[in-house]
Amino acid sequence: MKRIHYSWFILVVTFFSIIVAGITMSSSGVFIDSFEKEFNWDRSLIALAFAVSLFLYGFSGPFMAALLEIAGLKKMMLGAMATLFVGMLLTLFMTQSWQLIIIWGGIIGLGASLFLTVLSPYVANHWFVKSRGLAVGILTASTATGQLILLPILAIIIEHYSWRWAIGLILILSMVMFITISIFIKNKPQDIGILPYGMEEEVETQKENHKKNPIIIAFNGLFEAIKKKEFWLLAGSFFICGLSTSGLVGTHFVSYCISFGVPLVTAASFLSFMGVFNLVGTTLSGWLSDRFDNRWLLFWYYLLRGMSLLLLPYALMQGSFTLLTIFTIFYGLDWIATVPPTITISRQIFGTNKSGIIYGWIFASHQAGAAVAAYGGGLIYKFFDSYTWAFFLAGMFCALASLFVIIVKKQPPHQANTR
Repeated sequence: MKRIHYSWFILVVTFFSIIVAGITMSSSGVFIDSFEKEFNWDRSLIALAFAVSLFLYGFSGPFMAALLEIAGLKKMMLGAMATLFVGMLLTLFMTQSWQLIIIWGGIIGLGASLFLTVLSPYVANHWFVKSRGLAVGILTASTATGQLILLPILAIIIEHYSWRWAIGLILILSMVMFITISIFIKNKPQDIGILPYGMEEEVETQKENHKKNPIIIAFNGLFEAIKKKEFWLLAGSFFICGLSTSGLVGTHFVSYCISFGVPLVTAASFLSFMGVFNLVGTTLSGWLSDRFDNRWLLFWYYLLRGMSLLLLPYALMQGSFTLLTIFTIFYGLDWIATVPPTITISRQIFGTNKSGIIYGWIFASHQAGAAVAAYGGGLIYKFFDSYTWAFFLAGMFCALASLFVIIVKKQPPHQANTR
């Protein structure tokens, strides 16, 4: 019987680690109403805390990529999971709005950064040669899997008990994953005497980064990237990607549904239902990115996402359960499907060795967009007493992103392996 390659065990542990980090970030949507009611905080202020978190974890990405090269996979995953645990624990004791901004915006944002930015491409690049796109797709989809399984459970706990009990569940999951990481994660295949999955003979890799300052490494990657227009096109499209996903839908979808009389658990269930289709769509996107022109994949992803976002306000205004279900399926298939092709294009343009850090900067743009939408959505609600304009504008921006990606210069498929 053929043994399972250890790379797949690394992928599984990383998958569940990202689930925990992902549900921590996506749970912000089900906590907004609870924080508003218990502490009498302004919704735009609560949204600001979540926006700071999205922004910080995004802009930490390039530095996390550099630290991964220096400290190694295991230490970084343990440190990040411990930071998440501490942040969620402190949430139980907060009483002032500035504490929410520091705890959720700072500590939790920093803890989530590694898992939700550069960890997927790092694991795929270092542990896989064959099926690399599929590995990225599976790991990227894990953020959706957390929503699928846990968001309705968190909503039920909040509705029947308290938001503090929901935090307690996340704390337990964080501790379980900390122990699992400490047991199973290895820094690289060579540590256990094997080669990455699909590699038949060892190739000499560059190691000049190992003794450098991670800040210098991160900024060197940025200075190299900004010389290419493809970087700006990818960063611009990913800004809109973040704006139209975790920033807007991830933060405000549940509250938007509640404003039209949809119960909390039902709204959270719709969001988690998106996770079912996101799991399918993103994994399939990873498979497709190994086989087709990634620019055209991104073109259609952004265009179709924009159409679905324009449908949502109409579905809620009509009170149509059928249209809301169609939006959930349609949008869910496309939520994070943009990530595998974006990573593949980055690897083709900048090479395997440098693409992790440069993708970190592209993802930082994604989170800048997410922060704008998280805070901007709260402001739009404050002034118009509705989220409709926020979702309408996001749909229009997605059409713009589809134009950005299609003018990226096509890259030879072998180019990533020659740098």
